[in-house]
Amino acid sequence: MKSWVLLREAADKIGVKSLAAKLNLSTALVYKWCQESPKDEPGGSGARNPLDRVKEIYDATDEPRIINWLCNAAGGYFVENPSASPGPREEHMLQVTQRVVEDFGRMLTAISRSIENDGQITDDEADHIRQTWETMKGQAETFVAACEQGMYKFEKD
Repeated sequence: MKSWVLLREAADKIGVKSLAAKLNLSTALVYKWCQESPKDEPGGSGARNPLDRVKEIYDATDEPRIINWLCNAAGGYFVENPSASPGPREEHMLQVTQRVVEDFGRMLTAISRSIENDGQITDDEADHIRQTWETMKGQAETFVAACEQGMYKFEKD
């Protein structure tokens, strides 16, 4: 889906004027964001919108925490689409399983160390625990998706 189409559909839910007011912007600018931009279509009358700009920032930095921050602000988290790596299935399954267990162990260690220090978890420690948790969820999702894709089905000889 094109970003301007998604933005238009989202703006339609509350109305362009209402969205513009909430953002303290002109309705004309919000309407431009909801049209095809010249970058996508040379004859387009729209303007590059914030969704395109966030994607450009991600593309330029290759920093998944940018996307994860946005997902977290929306009450969720980002998990990359898993990719199957070549090699023996048994070896891959073992590596992925070990990473999930290691990530879980790191998270438990981070929690234990936080509490051992002073009996509380500070904001910085909570952020570290969150980052460890996000990594673990990503590894687990990769494993589950690989299972669903049949990567670990073995042919009986």
